[in-house]
Amino acid sequence: MGDLSAALETVVRQPVKLTGAGRTDAGVHAWGQVVSGDLPAGIDLDDLTRRLNKLSAPSIAVRHAEWTTDEFDARFSARWREYRYDVWNATTPNPLLAGRAWFVPQPLSLWAMQAGCDPLIGEHDFTSFCRRPKVDEGEPEPSMVRRLVAARWAEVAGWSTTGAGALLRFEVRANAFCHQMVRSIVGTLVDVGLQRASPGDVRGILLARDREAAGQVAPPHGLVLWEVGYG
Repeated sequence: MGDLSAALETVVRQPVKLTGAGRTDAGVHAWGQVVSGDLPAGIDLDDLTRRLNKLSAPSIAVRHAEWTTDEFDARFSARWREYRYDVWNATTPNPLLAGRAWFVPQPLSLWAMQAGCDPLIGEHDFTSFCRRPKVDEGEPEPSMVRRLVAARWAEVAGWSTTGAGALLRFEVRANAFCHQMVRSIVGTLVDVGLQRASPGDVRGILLARDREAAGQVAPPHGLVLWEVGYG
């Protein structure tokens, strides 16, 4: 967000405060990030997009810009967010995926990982899968209740034709996510796929409301903020 803000301020020649729709930790990618902010009236948005892409390429791309209402906020107006997480499951690494997929050399059970998704669907307290937020003394801790509406694992077609391995993709959609929630869920489900836990254990982990009950935290580079939905 800082690099985009700097490029935007270079173009419009004034400070601009941007708000992002979703959190992206260091190493996490975003294809469908949405940002909002106040711009001077009369700015040509097509020209702005071209200039921002010239300044920010190739690591940042502005795909579309439009005017909204004063009430619109990229974060608080969002109805849902969708993330994707890729796992390269093979005996040898794939250099083409090194920066965007978690390399897991041990065999994974895809059906077990999918079965482990079932207890997560619905509205729950996801404390077991969230990094505990820092709270000032005397302040109440924020709620970790989230509504997860979809979660599934699938093998991505075209990556296993050589028999060298499989690219497995986790897709998850919820009204909101807390810090490290997706990576913690992925890490726990990979533990299920490795038979370190069973699909039935996931419900108990969820109900424990204890971060220590969950499995490993998946590395950030496999995660992508894929899409944000509004109104």
